[in-house]
Amino acid sequence: MQRRRFLLSAACAAPLLTTACSGRALPSQFSMSTQQLQTKLAGKFPKTYPVAGLLQLQLSAPALNMLPDRNQIRALLPVLLSGPVLKQSFPGKLDVNFGLRYEASDRTLRAQRVQVNTLQIDEAPEALSTMLATYGPRLGEQMLENLVLYQFAEKDLALADTMGLQPGAITVTAQGLSVAVDRKK
Repeated sequence: MQRRRFLLSAACAAPLLTTACSGRALPSQFSMSTQQLQTKLAGKFPKTYPVAGLLQLQLSAPALNMLPDRNQIRALLPVLLSGPVLKQSFPGKLDVNFGLRYEASDRTLRAQRVQVNTLQIDEAPEALSTMLATYGPRLGEQMLENLVLYQFAEKDLALADTMGLQPGAITVTAQGLSVAVDRKK
C-alpha cells in the first residue's frame, strides 16, 4: 500500500520536478472553477446560528457568482429563521459579497471583508423585520467572516511545501479563482 502511495506521489510530482530540474519556471498559479468551489462549499451546509439567544438562522448552501471587477464573490444563501418564540419558520435570503484570503495554518481559503447586501425574511412580522433590518447586516458579517470555503488536503500542497512555496494572492475571475504560487515568507 505504501509503495502504491509512493508511486502515485512520484507520478504526480514528476512534472513539477522535471520542470524544476530543466530550468523552466515552476507554475506561477493554479485555477479553480466556480463549480469546483461551489461543490466543495455545499458540503459545509446547512449551518445554524443563534440570533439573540431566542432565534435560529439556518443557512443553506449558497449560489456563487464571481465579481472579477471587484475581486470578490457574491453569494446568495437561502435562510430559514425559526426559534421557540416564533409560531412558524420564515424562509428568506441572505445576499453577501466577500473577498478571499489563504490561511496557511490549516491550508484553507476563507471569506474576508464580508459585506451584507440584504437579509430578507419573507412574511416575517413587522417587529421581527425591523429587528433584522437593524441587526441583520452585522449578524451576516459575523456569521460569514472567516468562513472556510475550501481546504487543501495535505497531499495537495506537499510538493509545493518542500519547495518552499505556498498559495498566495487570490484573484477572482469570470470562470472562478486564480491562486498565485508564492515563496513562503
